[in-house]
Amino acid sequence: MMSGHVYVSRLARLIAEYCVSIRKGDEVVINAGLEALPLVREIYREIVQRGGYPLLVNLRDEVLDEIFYKYAPDEVLEHVSPIERQLVEGINVSISILAPSHTRHLTSIDPDKVSRRSKARHVLSRIFLERSARGELRWTLAPYPTRALAQEADMSILEYEEFVFHATMVDREDPVRAWVEQARWQQRIADFLNRVSELHYKGPGIDFHIQVHGRKWINDDGKYNMPGGEVFTGPVEDTAEGYIEFDYPAIWRGREVSGIKLVFRRGEVVEAYARKGAEFLRKMIATDEGSKRLGELAFGLNYNITRFTREILFDEKIGGTMHIALGSSYPETGGKNVSSIHWDMIKSLRNHKVYADGDLVYENGRFIEEVL
Repeated sequence: MMSGHVYVSRLARLIAEYCVSIRKGDEVVINAGLEALPLVREIYREIVQRGGYPLLVNLRDEVLDEIFYKYAPDEVLEHVSPIERQLVEGINVSISILAPSHTRHLTSIDPDKVSRRSKARHVLSRIFLERSARGELRWTLAPYPTRALAQEADMSILEYEEFVFHATMVDREDPVRAWVEQARWQQRIADFLNRVSELHYKGPGIDFHIQVHGRKWINDDGKYNMPGGEVFTGPVEDTAEGYIEFDYPAIWRGREVSGIKLVFRRGEVVEAYARKGAEFLRKMIATDEGSKRLGELAFGLNYNITRFTREILFDEKIGGTMHIALGSSYPETGGKNVSSIHWDMIKSLRNHKVYADGDLVYENGRFIEEVL
């Protein structure tokens, strides 16, 4: 096995060259967990060598987050700094590294506080997404293997490192080329779905119709998220009908909800069940007017990811799955749903069929190549 340092260097190059395409004069912000410092150093090197300016390196610590939510009075909890706004309005590139030292640090925090903080910072999220949609801001989120993530995934440390490097394809000699090839294949699927008006999902635990006409399917080719491996859209907001039982737990900022079943009528969640965390689920659905409708519909297409890890960056890409997100739409899809949340929930389609405008296009976890 090649040394981990080589893979970390390859990941830094992949991020700088492929994901965000660092250019001369770029103003760059890096956000990362403390344990990701080896990767941050390599990214920093890549930025400087390519003529970019590393404006800010923000090393995050989960204990600080917990202190904030535990002790912040209302005016601090709901404060949005004008300096933060200037950053979001001015930077060219944002690189975020997922590297938690603890994955459930907000478990004991009142969810109302988390919800209020999300509402307050919604203005920053909106500016970020709008600038991204206009092509003014390039951003990516990439992982660094930590012990906490390995524990969540029920893997040993070395096993998890191999999982991360395989999912991002930096275990290949030329990961940039590998992602270019993956992107081409996914674009064929996105192009096909862009000609579709309605999808019908049928099989164990799901009977679900939704319309997507007039919306754009986006190819998540690893630019915004590394690893990439999905195509997604913002479905027509008032068209979701039927039910979905989700195979995997849904996790929102350290809170885990499992055994979820959602029933939709005219685009809205009208019934919500869960074996664990039902009260939290219903509270989040009631966050605002948009949190009871769908902002995203997607297919997972990264077949290098074969197991659930309790980390959405990987899990929403699992080959042979679909997922929906309650809450905000991505503007570039044409989706119009507005919310302070965006909560992904994943279902396996390994033993299912999907029909597009009445025709079978997907079965047993894969698109039928002949229809693409």
